[in-house]
Amino acid sequence: MCLTERTAEPALQAATGLPWWGSIVCASVALRTALTLPLAAHQGVVVAKLENLRPEIENLAKHLRYEVAVFGKQQGWSEKVSRFHFKKNLRRIISELYVRDNCHPFKVSLLMWVQIPVWFCVSIALRNYSVGAVDSEVQEQFCSGGILWFTDLTVPDSTWILPVALGLLNLLIVEIFSFRNHELSRFQKLATILGRGMCVVMIPIAATVPSSMALYWLSSSFMGLLHNLLLLSPTFRQLCHIPKTKSCSDTPYRDIVSAFYARRFLK
Repeated sequence: MCLTERTAEPALQAATGLPWWGSIVCASVALRTALTLPLAAHQGVVVAKLENLRPEIENLAKHLRYEVAVFGKQQGWSEKVSRFHFKKNLRRIISELYVRDNCHPFKVSLLMWVQIPVWFCVSIALRNYSVGAVDSEVQEQFCSGGILWFTDLTVPDSTWILPVALGLLNLLIVEIFSFRNHELSRFQKLATILGRGMCVVMIPIAATVPSSMALYWLSSSFMGLLHNLLLLSPTFRQLCHIPKTKSCSDTPYRDIVSAFYARRFLK
């Protein structure tokens, strides 16, 4: 059993004196803001550096291809051998550039490696508290710790309001990502389609878990949306020392609205 399951939620609830629904929301806000937002900002720095490196890499690759072709002819290399040496040297050059600018692509995935385990730990903790697997006293408090239509946090939301809101919120995050890029690559198109599918799949899943979990998922997604929008702000990006790139815009929010209008109404 992870430490999160045993202590985090009760400690927060005891410290704040909030009802359980409020503690769950506050825990989500705190985790997203204190843990994942700094990592998301760091991810933005790495992504921006990688984007700014692209023209330099293309230029170096052009010169390298010419040098390998000339040297290959002098040595009598076949096309296959020349291609091998070109790729080998290009990988070395790119690795040196990554080291120089401290922007290895693996660092882009750091947020995922932290966020997903935390999400699972908190979800499992809430599930265990909801079914009484950890503390029966907390389970009793969960039974009346909700609000509005989901007063019992130990049972699924029979109205499906939380699950549907979760699906729509995650779908909005996916669409904002797609609207930011006027020309999506093949990989980005596949990622967008997969993301939309996951948003739909999460709705019935959220409808079968305790409301405490669905509330946490909804709160976490809402903070994720706010942070994604915040990271588009030129002022915030400057505060986080995120390098300016060719794809950056001085009016990102206006651009998203314009892209939405163009894609939905001007087809």
